[in-house]
Amino acid sequence: MAQTAAPLQITAPELPPASLSRALQVDWILTHHILPGFDELAAHSTTLAEVGARHCTPDDPALRDAFGRAFDAWIKVSHLRFGPTETDNRAFALAFWPDSRNKIPGTLRRAVTETPREELTTPEIFASQSVALRGFYALEYLLFDADMQTEGSAAQRCALVAAISSDIARTSAAIRNDWHTSYAATLVTAGPGYRYRSQAEIRQELFKTLTTGFQVLSDMRLGRPLGQFDAPRPNRAEARRSARSQRHIALNLAAMEPLALALAAGDPALMQDIDAGFAKALKRASALDDPSLAGVANPARRFRIEALQQDINDLRDLISTRLGAALGVTAGFNSLDGD
Repeated sequence: MAQTAAPLQITAPELPPASLSRALQVDWILTHHILPGFDELAAHSTTLAEVGARHCTPDDPALRDAFGRAFDAWIKVSHLRFGPTETDNRAFALAFWPDSRNKIPGTLRRAVTETPREELTTPEIFASQSVALRGFYALEYLLFDADMQTEGSAAQRCALVAAISSDIARTSAAIRNDWHTSYAATLVTAGPGYRYRSQAEIRQELFKTLTTGFQVLSDMRLGRPLGQFDAPRPNRAEARRSARSQRHIALNLAAMEPLALALAAGDPALMQDIDAGFAKALKRASALDDPSLAGVANPARRFRIEALQQDINDLRDLISTRLGAALGVTAGFNSLDGD
């Protein structure tokens, strides 16, 4: 008899207390959600750069472990697409996805076959390269795509692994430092002459990041591979080469729950309903047993993925209607609109 795989294990984040007051919600989000998240990203990315400078064999356990930990840390903050992450297109430099025109593999091939070594080893030059050559998805190709591992010379591929890893660390550190040195104060200061003119505008910004996160989850992380019933697109699943597609959905869900609950502070009934919605979606996401979402092409397994998407959409509706109304805000324009 076939055994059922154990559910995916995701470390639960710190959640706000039920007694959190609305007056303290932004401070809690900053000190317990945003700053620790970017601290973790910077720390794990630094380790990735250190490991990438010494280990470049794609299947090296130390390199893959460092890659996975840093990638996890990015997914946990990837919904925070405002302020320092948007400066100089840093978010795209870390995470050029979806790559709808399949630019990454061609850009990588040119880099390992034609690009002069100094353009890979000089940080300032590398930082000016196309975002298709930078970040976690380009590094995933180098570590997990068999065809890419035969392109160019081993020495050139090693140089590129080190360059991308180091660039991820520098970009992550820049985001982290901007938060600590300037934007943290910006987020908690409102009034004439400031970035945010009122507390309502600050809450609007945070609410927008949450609704954008749900848009990415439902429409992109799930919607792209699901495609249509008679035309599934499993090759469009995020990070499928490293079998991280399911993991990213669960990580992203878990990471957004503290933000949603904190924004609902002062409304115990709404906090309870939000918590129940996240619990239902996270339970289903963790139990999928489909690391790369290949099951979208199998009718029986596809049903479970569609059910997860429905759970997320139900939670998305709850956030958009009841939480938005409680805050007196709307989702507004986000960085994904018009792409």
